[in-house]
Amino acid sequence: MEGAVYVTGMGIVSAIGNGVDQNLYALLHKQSGIVDAKLGEKTVKVGRVPLSNEQIVAALGLGHQPISRTALLGMMAAREAWGANEHRSNLRTGFISATSVGGMDRTEVFYEDFLTETPADFAVLIYHDSGRSSEDIAQYLGINGWINTISTACSSGANAIMIGARMIQSGRLDRVLVGGTDALTRFTIHGFDSLMIYDRNWTRPFDNTRAGLNLGEGAAYLLLESAKSLEVTGSNPVGYVTGWGNSADAFHQTASSPEGKGAVLAMKQAMRRVSPSAISYINAHGTGTPNNDASESEALLTVFEGRVPPFSSTKAYTGHTLAAAGAIEAVFSLLAIREKTIWPNLNFSEAISKTALVPVIEPQKQEVTAVLSNSFGFGGNNSSLVFSPF
Repeated sequence: MEGAVYVTGMGIVSAIGNGVDQNLYALLHKQSGIVDAKLGEKTVKVGRVPLSNEQIVAALGLGHQPISRTALLGMMAAREAWGANEHRSNLRTGFISATSVGGMDRTEVFYEDFLTETPADFAVLIYHDSGRSSEDIAQYLGINGWINTISTACSSGANAIMIGARMIQSGRLDRVLVGGTDALTRFTIHGFDSLMIYDRNWTRPFDNTRAGLNLGEGAAYLLLESAKSLEVTGSNPVGYVTGWGNSADAFHQTASSPEGKGAVLAMKQAMRRVSPSAISYINAHGTGTPNNDASESEALLTVFEGRVPPFSSTKAYTGHTLAAAGAIEAVFSLLAIREKTIWPNLNFSEAISKTALVPVIEPQKQEVTAVLSNSFGFGGNNSSLVFSPF
């Protein structure tokens, strides 16, 4: 189909599993990956991938080097999404990866050593830059075409997918691996805690008693192809990227506007080729913070004129994975289409008093014709994607 953006591969690693199958099992059985972790004298809830760096290095067949955990997680997910694809000189192949923390998981340890006059490994400094993780992942897969890094806070992963889809639709690339990766760091946990939006208990998206988010780590990628690429590769599509939209409401440095104006614009842009009535499921941004969930609820009521389709947030499974969130939830959206199942919103008991919206709280079997996936970042950078079945 001319102009279509096909999804032909998916890869994911998160707190609920290594690979698509393990993540699917956890979603179906309401198994969260949120665990307790020590942060100095504090105990916090995080969505941690239950693999050490050494285990990931061994699984990837890498030699010893001070590579960041962000890059390692990205390599795992990207390898699964790339699958058995071959490099071909007649296909323009790109890689677009999103990250917020880059190699901070290594350099925050370096600076602690340096400031306490402990012998510090200066070699890790070259891995700090956000773009370095993208270069490392692309090199691991042998992709040497157009490589780019996106860092727009929590909308980064969705924006990487959006830009990749536009590159294919405009004819600049034939296929592109798109997604995002982020590792847990003490800096980000302390940062969100300082904003007083880190819940010490298990996060409760869209619940009237919600008190904040739990951070997580992980990575996910999609392989997007054009019709030309499909003719060459013979890949089997799992769905389409049907629509995308991005907006900036510029309301506050971190908070969304109370009316969700930017979110409304992003969702409407994403649904330019899809009627609101065609949306079967909304994978909401749903961070569990008081501001975000109220704002997103107002936006959903506006866009769907009070008739909001079944929706849920999956962040109580994985934690909020920052730049990886939009990509992880893109995989969940495509799995919802494939499995004809709407994923449950964990920890919900009472609707937000003002909006009275109630998410899906048990796995719900039904035909899923189109999914709207929202990712709303700090500073009002809002992105929405629409996925549909092949």
